[in-house]
Amino acid sequence: MSKIIFDNVHKKFNNIRVLNGVSLEIADREVHVILGRSGCGKSVLLKCLLGIMSLDRGDILVDDLSVKRKRKCKDYIRKFSILFQGNALFDSMTIRENVEFGLRQINYNKSECRIIAEEKLFAVGLEKRVFDLYPAEISGGMQKRAALARAIAIEPEVLLFDEPTSGLDPITSGIICHLLKDTVTNLRITCLAITHDLKVAEFLSDRSSILNDGTIIWTGKTEKMKHCGDEFVENFYHASHVILGAGI
Repeated sequence: MSKIIFDNVHKKFNNIRVLNGVSLEIADREVHVILGRSGCGKSVLLKCLLGIMSLDRGDILVDDLSVKRKRKCKDYIRKFSILFQGNALFDSMTIRENVEFGLRQINYNKSECRIIAEEKLFAVGLEKRVFDLYPAEISGGMQKRAALARAIAIEPEVLLFDEPTSGLDPITSGIICHLLKDTVTNLRITCLAITHDLKVAEFLSDRSSILNDGTIIWTGKTEKMKHCGDEFVENFYHASHVILGAGI
């Protein structure tokens, strides 16, 4: 059963085509990673999925709800939560307040917000001593954990990862990848990640897709990429393994 369907999605800016007929189905509770070079349109596809950017042609369906009707159907956007590339924590809020933020938007009371926020912060491995600190007072790895706690606090049906290990050193990147995989497995939800990091895709995904020239050129089990028969995909795979360090 498909949870998310990209149906012939087109998007261009100033007559430059960024997405050129993207079609892809992601199954319920699947962990799917979209790979591609920087600037290939991965982030644009994610913004289209969230309805931040409108489509020029095509449609995106989540549980048969269309992104084109999201303004009339709050159930669409409430299905999602996102772990942003730069974490997007509010500098003026404590770590606990950051996690409570989304909960306050859906009418939890103050006591409920505090209980859920602390539960999720503990779940991602943060100690109580950091709850009342500000983002600038903790490490990048801790900020990523806090951002993940905020993302899962509202109990989404679909969790989105935007370059989830960007800016992290190899050791912290590995730790965060293990945390992300454990989190998605425990929550039993659908996950869509975008990244250019093949090692992240290999570790996290059930399946991967390659985005190139505005379209999906390959989808399958990530470990089969190196012998898939597509020259670009195989070159992408081998080049990534040459470039990437030990990491995860």
